[in-house]
Amino acid sequence: MDVIALMAFAGALLVAAASPGPGIAAIVARVIGHGTPGVLAFTAGIAIGDVLWLTVAVLGLSVVAQTFAAVFIAIKYAGAAYLVFLAWRLWTAPVAIEEQTAPPAKGRGQVRLFLAGLAVTLGNPKVIVFYLALLPSLVDLRHVTLVGWVALALVTLSVLALVFGAYVAMAARARRMLSSPHSVRLVNRCSAAVMAGAAAVIATR
Repeated sequence: MDVIALMAFAGALLVAAASPGPGIAAIVARVIGHGTPGVLAFTAGIAIGDVLWLTVAVLGLSVVAQTFAAVFIAIKYAGAAYLVFLAWRLWTAPVAIEEQTAPPAKGRGQVRLFLAGLAVTLGNPKVIVFYLALLPSLVDLRHVTLVGWVALALVTLSVLALVFGAYVAMAARARRMLSSPHSVRLVNRCSAAVMAGAAAVIATR
């Protein structure tokens, strides 16, 4: 894999991933509403979803993806439904500061969070467009070897870890600054509105 092509891919992915979208909205809203417990599993699901779309593009499986359109539509609506659920949870969340931290998710809770993040990414139109439409203009997919795919996957995971980590840190800091029930309610409901908007974007694209 050409180093220049990898750098171009990393730069484009950094810009695309850092721009607010359904995935970022879900991460920020979850951290603000529930703190950092479980966020690693959730963001891991989102990142693995990116790797799956990368693999579809590298293998030239766009036609296959279209063939199984019904499956992806179901995944899309599952992701949108999860965002709506998060929006409802945030809108109705208690406003007492001491009640805001969710207990650490364990076992099946971690798996559910991972699958939720995966569903959000697999149904995210921004991610689909990036890998299936824009990636071929950045990388010559016809000549990507197994080593090249591994390099692209590692770059993807590294860039997403950087972006998601930055958003999680900012959201956690904003959450710590909440000093009154009124501000908690306001931030929760603004986050819920953003989340609902992200769900609408996924469901209607």
